[in-house]
Amino acid sequence: MDAAFILLSVFGIFIPALILPGPDFIGVVRSSMTGGARSGLLTTLGVSLGLLMYASLSLLGLSAILTQYEWLAWAVRVAGASYLIYLGLRLLFAKKGQVALGHPEAAKPARNAFLFGFTVTLTNPKAVVLFSSVFATAVTAETPVWLLVLMIALVFMSALVWYSIVSLFMSSRPVMNRFARASHIIERAAGACFIAIGGKLLLDARNPLSP
Repeated sequence: MDAAFILLSVFGIFIPALILPGPDFIGVVRSSMTGGARSGLLTTLGVSLGLLMYASLSLLGLSAILTQYEWLAWAVRVAGASYLIYLGLRLLFAKKGQVALGHPEAAKPARNAFLFGFTVTLTNPKAVVLFSSVFATAVTAETPVWLLVLMIALVFMSALVWYSIVSLFMSSRPVMNRFARASHIIERAAGACFIAIGGKLLLDARNPLSP
């Protein structure tokens, strides 16, 4: 299969999926608006490395394993959805004094921002579905190694660029000034989104490999 066709077919689906809001997007926005640019960029790095890991595993045969062992795919989705709900509950019921939007003393989220981004992506079942379906169907045993490496690199760079833009915008002075007193609302909104996404994924868990 022609390399250009493979890239177009894969990234024609991956890029829109990357841009559409999901757990990763919500995580980056939340870190950026509650911890500033540094926190948002650390979360972006965590998300990007998580996607890079999934892309690598997919191209190394993750999809074949999930297809052969459907119970494993189901377990991955349920575990990921459950974590998103747990994370959402923590954000939803966080005490009002725990976050001060854009304040230097609110650096605690920044210290954990990388792990936060990586974990959100790692437990995002949609990422598993995307890479185990789209990437796997476009790659064959004849696909050259350089193309596999290029695809993995493009996944990482696409995520890094997109979420860096999101982070820098959401942590910019005009945005931060507008939401200077809304940190607790942002935490609760992010928590509600995580719970909604996790709940939807649990409802869809009967079809582990469905998008």
